[in-house]
Amino acid sequence: QVQLVESGGGSVQPGGSLRLSCAASGFTFSLFSMSWYRQVPGKERELVATVTTGDLTNYKDAVMGRFTISRDNDKNTVDLQMNSLKPEATALYFCNGQRISTFRPPIDYWGQGTQVTVSS
Repeated sequence: QVQLVESGGGSVQPGGSLRLSCAASGFTFSLFSMSWYRQVPGKERELVATVTTGDLTNYKDAVMGRFTISRDNDKNTVDLQMNSLKPEATALYFCNGQRISTFRPPIDYWGQGTQVTVSS
């Protein structure tokens, strides 16, 4: 019964803001690196931001300074604050949890996605 459920998507004008949230259940959240990915039709899914188990963050260069990823291990949630949104941010955004182990293949969990549309 592993679940990653995204919410907070919607339609905004360029320059606007959205906050995406992902609620996780069914696994030990604190042991997983959490990420946000996005995908548009006909293109590869791309990594947007990651927050590690040690609370370190990494961002796609194009969103650095405008997006912020954060996690709350007590609530089993990971958020993505998106500011100064550009039309290029329009995509289906997915929540991902990954655990990398030394002696076994990595484990990946995925949500169903939430749509973000940036247009005037």
